Amino acid sequence: MIHSPVLVINSGSSSLKFSVFDMQSGREVLSGLAERLEAPDALLSWRGEGEKQRRKIPDQGHEGALREVHALLDSMGAPVAIGHRVVHGGEAFSGSVVIDEGVIEGIDRCASLAPLHNPANLLGIRAMQRLYPSTPQVAVFDTAFHQTLAPEAYLYPVPIRLYREQGVRRYGFHGTSHQYVAGEAVRRLELDPDDHGLITAHLGNGCSATAVRNGCSVDTTMGMTPLEGLVMGTRSGDVDPGLHEFLAERLGLTLSEITAMLNRESGLLGLSELSNDMRTLADAAASGNDNAQRAIDVFCFRLARHIGALAASLTRVDALVFTGGIGENAVPVREQVLKHLPLFGFECDADLNRHHGDDLGRITTPGSPAALVIPTREEWVIANDAYRLTHH
Repeated sequence: MIHSPVLVINSGSSSLKFSVFDMQSGREVLSGLAERLEAPDALLSWRGEGEKQRRKIPDQGHEGALREVHALLDSMGAPVAIGHRVVHGGEAFSGSVVIDEGVIEGIDRCASLAPLHNPANLLGIRAMQRLYPSTPQVAVFDTAFHQTLAPEAYLYPVPIRLYREQGVRRYGFHGTSHQYVAGEAVRRLELDPDDHGLITAHLGNGCSATAVRNGCSVDTTMGMTPLEGLVMGTRSGDVDPGLHEFLAERLGLTLSEITAMLNRESGLLGLSELSNDMRTLADAAASGNDNAQRAIDVFCFRLARHIGALAASLTRVDALVFTGGIGENAVPVREQVLKHLPLFGFECDADLNRHHGDDLGRITTPGSPAALVIPTREEWVIANDAYRLTHH
């Protein structure tokens, strides 16, 4: 029997993820993915208590896919709340909120800051409102955790009128992941909730790192958009802004073509000319592929450099936390990053690192500052917020 099921929706531009949690046990009882939406080969896959299943849903969009999800939930009973991941909340949203028309308008106003994400998030919200008109729904924002940044951390050194009139500033992303693993690190290491310093590194196809002081984000690597900061799967991270004009003049590319290149053809994929997947690159590098090794080297060095910069916002570093698909699984990446940080005194324990940490997730030697591997639970954070805000 499922107690107080909460449905979590993460609606992307051509795919959507969903999860159902039993809020009494915290157990994820259903999860799935609808991908290649609107295409002839659109596919829905899910896993409940048994084996993974899949079904073709040709040419279905978000609405059709969510109708399929609605049918899957029939046997579980209607959810008591629905939580939606929303990528950009701008300055309007500093926390999760129950969705009403005013919230929807606010999300829509932020769409210019995340044109690939917010409109897709709104599609999911609207569809679920039609399917579950009486169920309360909650928006959980990627940017909200970073609303504690001070002006010196979020302002760009450009004419201040661009901030006043256009909202040009650093916002940060992956907030639910950084918030969760920082809280877990405090719990596992028995740190003082009101007196600690952490650096959290969320490493997946998208990557960002955050300095967390006393439970609050005080600096982060992503900026106005998710393109700033670390090397990612297909995103460049930081580049010289003058690169745009250089490429426009030399190659005749438009601004939108250059931005698309930096978002979709760069990062690990661009450097390696092989793959955006760290697992593929690690295997290739182990087999002697120099391009793959170069991509990994740049990825690790850039991450270490940003970790060093984030430390400027802290009085001390109690722990460095790795999370996300790469952070949780890429053994050589963690080892290489720690080797780049001798000033912090990190000493990687090869055996602990190979096993992804001890009972606490620690991968460093006893005398070393702590580096931990903590699996992220972004969907659980969204479910928890949705339940908390609708059943207080």
